[in-house]
Amino acid sequence: MLKTMTLQGFTGQQPAPGALDLPRSPQKLPFTSEAESEASMSEASSEDLVPPLEADEAPDRDEGEAAKKKKKSKGLANMFSVFTKGRKKKSQPSSAETEGDSESQPGPAGRLPTVEELKADLEHGRLEAAGPLLALERELQAAMAAGGVSEEELLRRQSKVEALYVLLRDQVLGLLRRPLEAAPERLRQALAVLAEQEREDRAAAAAGPGPSALAATRPRRWLQLWRRGVAQAAEERLGQRPAAAAEGRTEAERAFLHMGRTMKEDLEAVVERLKPLFPAEFAVVAAYAESYHEHFAAQLADLAQFELSERDTYVLLVWVQNLYPNDVINSPKLAGELQGVGLGSLLSPEQIRLLEATFLSNQVASVKELTARALELESQRWTQDVAPQRLDGRCHSELAIDIIQIISQGQAKAESITLDLGAQMKHLLLVELAAFLNSYQRAFDEFLERSKQLRNYRANVIANINNCLSFRMFVDQKWQTPQDIPSHLLSPLDELKSHGVDTLLQSLFGALKGVARHPASLLSQPLFKRFTQTRWAAPAQTLEEIISVVGERLPEFSELQDCFREELMEVVHLHLVKEYIVRLSKRRLVLKTAEQQQQLAGHILANAELIQRFCTQNGSPATWLHRALPMLAEIIRLQDPSAIKIEVATCAAWYPDFSKGHLSAILAIKGNLTNSESRGIRSILDIHTGAREPSKSLFSLVKVG
Repeated sequence: MLKTMTLQGFTGQQPAPGALDLPRSPQKLPFTSEAESEASMSEASSEDLVPPLEADEAPDRDEGEAAKKKKKSKGLANMFSVFTKGRKKKSQPSSAETEGDSESQPGPAGRLPTVEELKADLEHGRLEAAGPLLALERELQAAMAAGGVSEEELLRRQSKVEALYVLLRDQVLGLLRRPLEAAPERLRQALAVLAEQEREDRAAAAAGPGPSALAATRPRRWLQLWRRGVAQAAEERLGQRPAAAAEGRTEAERAFLHMGRTMKEDLEAVVERLKPLFPAEFAVVAAYAESYHEHFAAQLADLAQFELSERDTYVLLVWVQNLYPNDVINSPKLAGELQGVGLGSLLSPEQIRLLEATFLSNQVASVKELTARALELESQRWTQDVAPQRLDGRCHSELAIDIIQIISQGQAKAESITLDLGAQMKHLLLVELAAFLNSYQRAFDEFLERSKQLRNYRANVIANINNCLSFRMFVDQKWQTPQDIPSHLLSPLDELKSHGVDTLLQSLFGALKGVARHPASLLSQPLFKRFTQTRWAAPAQTLEEIISVVGERLPEFSELQDCFREELMEVVHLHLVKEYIVRLSKRRLVLKTAEQQQQLAGHILANAELIQRFCTQNGSPATWLHRALPMLAEIIRLQDPSAIKIEVATCAAWYPDFSKGHLSAILAIKGNLTNSESRGIRSILDIHTGAREPSKSLFSLVKVG
């Protein structure tokens, strides 16, 4: 599953899994504007209070008046702030005052209130005046239709009605600009007036324009003005300066976090507190969501035009591809409400592709630089003869841990954006890991050649061999299917381990060959050569001395990981069997009687058992070597050529690298075979030659004439 980050804890590091709920922003959700606008009409009864408006110019005129008021009133820049509370309009009473004086002052029975009475009601925030005002508007239209009233008088009356509508509009939109601070009943009144005006606008549009002495004042488009106010509220809320930065966060991170939190918290307030009050046709949740989304997207699109730092590129992608759709839009409280809104992505697909390409390039460059630096520091420790750490009795190097963390963090970053990007990064990191392992092997080989005289040489060799286990486990876990792991990836590890093991065994094998000096247990001549020099007179004693030399040196390898100690013992096991075969193949021993051959076969079987028991007890897993010496002993023991052929065929089946040359060397020991019999026995290998390649080499390591 895609890993999801919390908005609160986002630092650009590896994200924690799971869907998350965001903490409340430190700012109060509703914040209060600094001042209110003055009443738009102070002399409603004047003859030329509001000039006639053309139908298409009415909204623009209203906006112009609003702009003028904004200049007159301090703090009016925040008048469209939706989430404000705690302050009251100078011209609008509190809910308690309104409840005490909520009725429009009635006139005499059967008479509409006068303009002056309606003006007074509206100045006191009595939205009940909307009904009489609408009746006054209709009365004016009826007077125009009936005739008998001059055009000048009609326009004079209309200007007064329109001035009252300006007051009513300011009262209604003022409440809707700060809906959370209004009493629910007052908010319902304002919404009812707005809905009624929308109906009147639709009725006027349906009736169409006709000959009239009055200026066209509908549609008034108050719903459109409300939506503009919502957009301005979103801009002001998201545009606020973020709170004091947490240490380590960039300016872009702080901005994203502020906008994400604010949008989430504000929309949750809309869903919980406003949606139950607003008419369904107003689509209040969609109105706020679209406005917040548009401003958020505009901010990110502007930012994406600049050359971003590596960190900001990553943060931007995380927000666009992960946090915004998962933790904001699909948060538990908003997912159902925004499902049908169709907000879309914060950035265009083309912008996202460019950012993703930049991110991948940045990550590859970062991984390359960090891994090279880690290897350089580790190489310096080797050459400076710094002893490796010991962990659980094993020589330990931090290099593998460092490299694994670098690779894992790069992968986790990509997956925290999208799984698809993670898959792309996985392939790129595989290439980088292969390149690093090749560099690692070259640096290690150079150390092996140049630093043999250092005191901690063997300990550092062991530590690097142990590193191979960590790398192999990491590769197996990260790239779980065999087809994901190219053969070239692990070959440097195999080479490094092989070269390291060979280096550790050089002194031991040298001792067995008489090259190195070993106190007490090594005579002047090479140990294995004594098998032929004594014509196998005391084979048990000779082999026991060889086993003793090996056993005394095994503690030197105790700081290897168990699996590598077993592999080293397999190499020792192979060496003992191979050297034994070499001695048998020297053509210096010829036994002409069956009794002599059977005696030699018995010695070989006893030696094979001793080698097998010693190596197995010390951890060698090389069971594939167990049959080699017994099969050769059986070839020497048997006297019937047909039986010998069967044994040779069996040996060739087990060891495909068993050649005619090796067979000839063994048959040379049997001095009672005729040349014809020897040729017949060798011919059996013609059937098996090339049958299959050996999985492991044994006889091919033995050079015969």
